[in-house]
Amino acid sequence: MTSPAAITYGPILIGTVFNIMLYGIMITQTFLYFTVYKQDKLWMKLFVCLLFLCDTLNSVFDIVFVYVPLVNKFGDPGALSYATWVFATDPAMTAIIALQVQLFFAWRVKVLTGSIPAVVLIVICSLFQFFGGLGTAIAVGMIPEFVQFQRFKAIVIVWLAFSSIADVAITFALVWHLRKHKTGFAATDDIVNRVIRMTVQTGLVTALWASIDLVAYLTSSSGLHLIFNIPLAKLYTNSLMSSLNSRAGWRYSNTQSAVVVESRRSDIAKDRFSTVGGSQGQAANHYSVQSHQIHVDVESHSVVDPV
Repeated sequence: MTSPAAITYGPILIGTVFNIMLYGIMITQTFLYFTVYKQDKLWMKLFVCLLFLCDTLNSVFDIVFVYVPLVNKFGDPGALSYATWVFATDPAMTAIIALQVQLFFAWRVKVLTGSIPAVVLIVICSLFQFFGGLGTAIAVGMIPEFVQFQRFKAIVIVWLAFSSIADVAITFALVWHLRKHKTGFAATDDIVNRVIRMTVQTGLVTALWASIDLVAYLTSSSGLHLIFNIPLAKLYTNSLMSSLNSRAGWRYSNTQSAVVVESRRSDIAKDRFSTVGGSQGQAANHYSVQSHQIHVDVESHSVVDPV
């Protein structure tokens, strides 16, 4: 017969291990951010600090929850059957972290696309998942038995389903906007394609993970879904920090494109003084210079991250 520890705390332990591994990545990402982006606005730095604080608290609570029944109350079967208030902090902290990340991306959608309907949809879904996560935490406090967790399916569905919808909406809005603003120039489109890939990777990972968590919860009465639920908060924080830290690569590529254009403009200017031509040739050269200048302006406006 399988022990109660294997049924409930096996998935919890695995989920906690993933949580701590992702927390290590979050520490590295935060260090890189404050090392590279020293010129970011104060509110952005405070936001990253708040996110890191919430992430740290989430990891501490998860470790405490695993430590108490498996170490302090070792040999007590009753301690393996009930969730304490520390466990209830996990859905609450995950919902709080997801709300911060999704609202930040909603702001980015507003800045880049100016689409009010898209922003409203993302904000509404984010608020629903937030209240769903808080409701799940309250339900765990009211019904702490692990075997009874299936009794509050409705609130868990609201939490994880709306979280996935918000992530998909963010990804779709950003990708749609970026694809519409390709310029036809290879250098610029290469940067846009990389931004699109980063957006899809960071947005769909959280959406897919939350969906898997929901399916596992609905189809299995065991604690299998906790393998996916416990690391979910770290996926949100790492997706945001990956987006912020990837700006260095975009700026480097953007600078390279500008250098190429400046070189072409210099060559054109030399041709104008060294080549004897009529007014048509001078007009063509003048048009080329202006065309490249427009290319640089569009690239700078479309690709450089506003944050």
